[in-house]
Amino acid sequence: MNSATILVVEDERITAEDIRAGLRSVGYKVPVICSEGEDAVKQAQRLEPDLVLMDIKLDGEMDGIQAAAEIRKSQDIPVIYLTAYADEKTVERAKITEPSGFLVKGQGLLNKPFDERELNAAIEITLYRHQMEKEHDQISSAMFRKITEAVIATNSTGQIRFINSLAETLTGWNKTEALGKDLEEVFLPLGEVTDEVSLEEVLPEKQISELISRNGSRVMIQGTVTPIKDYKKRVTGLVVVFKVQEE
Repeated sequence: MNSATILVVEDERITAEDIRAGLRSVGYKVPVICSEGEDAVKQAQRLEPDLVLMDIKLDGEMDGIQAAAEIRKSQDIPVIYLTAYADEKTVERAKITEPSGFLVKGQGLLNKPFDERELNAAIEITLYRHQMEKEHDQISSAMFRKITEAVIATNSTGQIRFINSLAETLTGWNKTEALGKDLEEVFLPLGEVTDEVSLEEVLPEKQISELISRNGSRVMIQGTVTPIKDYKKRVTGLVVVFKVQEE
């Protein structure tokens, strides 16, 4: 079942309730429904949802495009527009806010405004793409922030999916050989990680932070381990940043 939180912004109450019922039936959380853009901005700040379904035409002075723009100023939340207005002028205005998609209102199955399968597919694709972008940004951020340190990133099952040049040097494994290997084979065995911690905190009991490279050389290291989490708050990988321990 899905556990992402969706903020529904729709001024037609019946349509909004149909959407909420459909989303809840497949496991999404829909804590509130907003009918005005101003309220949508406030609720997005309060709830920090994983995605916003935003009707373009809304009650109040702020329409959906303006509301989405306000949300995007301070929060990295994907937005899918719901609209009966797919004219060129509206689309051009909406594109400025970099939406994740458009769903045009019509008559879906059972005379509902949307085909629920199409809506759910659009949400899942958007959430997945957004997570992949976040993972890429996290790894890139670690690389640029710690450019003088070694970086290794794994997938959810512990296989290496990224290793920088300094990590290659310290471990003795080149990128071609390291990718796809278990982290423990190339680096060190690590315990479960749910939040950013120091390297020492996730080593097995009595294990010291000594890295033995592939050629047999030994070096004491220090660093951090940061989990990569998806929109369901599940750990989908780790980013390990380390360097030679300072004396």
